[in-house]
Parts: sequence; C-alpha cells; structure tokens
Amino acid sequence: MPGPWRPNNKQLELITPFQLYFNPELIFKHFQIWRLITNFLFFGPVGFNFLFNMIFLYRYCRMLEEGSFRGRTADFVFMFLFGGFLMTIFGLFVSLVFLGQAFTIMLVYVWSRRNPYVRMNFFGLLNFQAPFLPWVLMGFSLLLGNSIIVDLLGIAVGHIYYFLEDVFPIQPGGIRILKTPSILKAIFDTPDEDPNYNPLPEERPGGFAWGEGQRLGG
Repeated sequence: MPGPWRPNNKQLELITPFQLYFNPELIFKHFQIWRLITNFLFFGPVGFNFLFNMIFLYRYCRMLEEGSFRGRTADFVFMFLFGGFLMTIFGLFVSLVFLGQAFTIMLVYVWSRRNPYVRMNFFGLLNFQAPFLPWVLMGFSLLLGNSIIVDLLGIAVGHIYYFLEDVFPIQPGGIRILKTPSILKAIFDTPDEDPNYNPLPEERPGGFAWGEGQRLGG
C-alpha cells in the first residue's frame, strides 16, 4: 500500500500530527496516553494515500464483520484490540509514527486467508486469488518507492492472529489461546434467546394473537 505519511504539514490547523503520532517517550514518561489510540486514526492529508487506506479499511472491515465475524461482535472487537496491542509492542522497536495503515493491512490479511478461493483483480491488470492480496499491495507500495515496513508489520500481525485463531487450535494437540474476555461479550454480544421462553401476547409481533393457529382462508 502507499507508504506512511510523514508529519510535516497540517490540514485544518485544529491539531497537528505531532500531537497524534506514536512516541514511546511521550507516552510513558509524559503520560500522553492518547497517542496509543490516535496513531491508528491518522492517515495523512487528503490525497491518494488517504483515499486508498479509507477504501480498504472500510471494505475489508465490513466484509469481515458481515462474514466470518457475523454475530460475533465481541470477537471482532477483540481482534482489533489484539492486533493493536501487538502493533504497539512492535512499534517500540521500529521507527513508525502512525500504525493505521498496518492495521488496515492486518484486516486485509485476515480476510484474504479466510477467503482463499475468491478471485481478485487489481486495477484490471492482475488476476490472483485472495491470499496473495496483501503481497500484491506490498509490491505496489514498493513500486511507488515507499517503505514496506508498514505492510510487513500488518502482514506479520495478521498472520499471528490468523495462526492462533484459525490454524493452531485445529492442529493435533492444539488449543485455543485467544479467548475473548467475558466483559467484551457482555458489552457487545446480544444474549441468546431462551428457546423455552414464551412471550406474553403483547410481546408477540402484531399484538394479541387473535385466532392463533388458523390460516387465512383456512
């Protein structure tokens, strides 16, 4: 994907990128904790790189939510938290100031591995199957002369999540390491309906069940 934006200008001048970027010293020594979140939310000035990231973020976030995470909102949120945590840890050792693009690549990677037989088309020039998409994006970024560290970080974190969630638990002797905390399930997941629950008449669709058990014209 297009490379990370360097914080050398500002847009509306309400805040500057220097107030948002990832800086371990400012976070842990000056307690600017918000940087742990804001560095994921900034994608640079409006332009090709910004639009590219927004399109991919929206598209693959939506497809994951409506696909493999359908009805599992808490697990979806947990993937966000797990991925963000790993990227923050790795961010301590690499000179990346914004991690939002790596987060987008992580979503693309997880989706692509869970949909291995989907055929993709890149700008009408290249046809391939979904698992190659993250690598195609990294190659495109390389052609544009950008650093691929961000893409590699997103791919690495996406692979770690995919392996721990989808691969390792089904291996001989494998166990499920990633478990969504109960508090997230309580907040985001709707409880299953009790199959033995019989709602009161006013709770049934249409109000009181006048003539229940009869069919129209029957």
